[in-house]
Amino acid sequence: MDAPGNASLHDDRPQDTRRSRRARRSAEETSPVDVTVAVIGAGQAGLSAAYHLRRAGLVAVGERGWERAAATFVVLDDNPQAGGAWQHRWPGLTMADAHGVHELPGMPLVVADPAEPAAFAVPYYFAQYEDAFELRVQRPVLVDRVESEPSGRLLVRSRSVGRTGEAVVWRVRGLINASGTWKKPFWPAYPGRGGFRGRQLHSHDFRLPEDLADGHVVVVGGGTSAVQLTLLLARVTTTTWVTRRPPAWRDETFTPEVGRDAVAQVDERTRAGLPPQSIVSVTGLPLTPASRTGIAAGVLRARPVFDRITPDGVEWDSPESPGDGWVGGPAHVEARTILWCTGFRASLDHLAPLGLRARGGGIVMDGTQVVADPRIQLVGYGPSASTVGANRAGREATRNLRSLWEG
Repeated sequence: MDAPGNASLHDDRPQDTRRSRRARRSAEETSPVDVTVAVIGAGQAGLSAAYHLRRAGLVAVGERGWERAAATFVVLDDNPQAGGAWQHRWPGLTMADAHGVHELPGMPLVVADPAEPAAFAVPYYFAQYEDAFELRVQRPVLVDRVESEPSGRLLVRSRSVGRTGEAVVWRVRGLINASGTWKKPFWPAYPGRGGFRGRQLHSHDFRLPEDLADGHVVVVGGGTSAVQLTLLLARVTTTTWVTRRPPAWRDETFTPEVGRDAVAQVDERTRAGLPPQSIVSVTGLPLTPASRTGIAAGVLRARPVFDRITPDGVEWDSPESPGDGWVGGPAHVEARTILWCTGFRASLDHLAPLGLRARGGGIVMDGTQVVADPRIQLVGYGPSASTVGANRAGREATRNLRSLWEG
């Protein structure tokens, strides 16, 4: 028996097309492929999980003799090539500037040139990793939904992205979800946003600063991406940086103790079933030489977020200096572009049929394990959203599911 065709989790076209409906009907008519564990997503967290599954003795779908193995796993990825979300980052983000790149378990990350774009270097490293450990990632595959079967198994309904739209249903005992956040950029609602006559862009779609060099840019967001893009844009145009909270600069070394404390704070929220915060929201912004220069030049002096968006810019009701780490300015700022660096939300729509959400809006977690359904492990979610945390989460998720093939 050959491995099912490579099929992805991301498709820019509307999901409920005639082709997708036909693929779903085909999947429902197809006999399920039995696998012990499915991993959804092949970014840092997914590859780490796959590595630990192989270390635990599971055989990858597509490997010689996999159909006769006692325990198997399959990795389903939504991208056309290795690299996770890194392959989509803007070309100007170099490895020297990239935040949170960490080596995967079992293979060092060697970057010969720190000036190399992260969008090239990280995917190359991930591809090497997949080959070295024979992870047999199936791509591009879109996972439409995951359902529970009366037998106690989970049905993972997937289809290839492409002309064939081949559908495959995977019947699994356990699921490691590592679908990340890249597919769900967050666009906050502000009065007047729909009437803005200029350009609105999310950091998800940013490519080159020259694309926005035709006028003033208002950058919205208090995270690392907002800082990096504001500095980048300041080379080609004028900018205004606005944040929901005053920037919290961290003028100290990011020690393991600081990292553990940040992870613990995010973990506390997920255990309570609240939507997770980003690690950066807890740790603050690193005060790098580039950010120091930007602060001194006035580029990284943030204003509080505006009160409304007008057809030609943004407005504040109280424009005077607000203090508390913010600066003041004119009541009205004209803008050609509003760049939303407002983060992402977890891509979990395919898990909706399982009813995992708690009243608080998040999913109640115990480490990587979903409390309401121990068959499901979420890695790259909440406290494991950082690359270091993702590696630990892959190991923990494998340990939590070990009884499925050893019990």
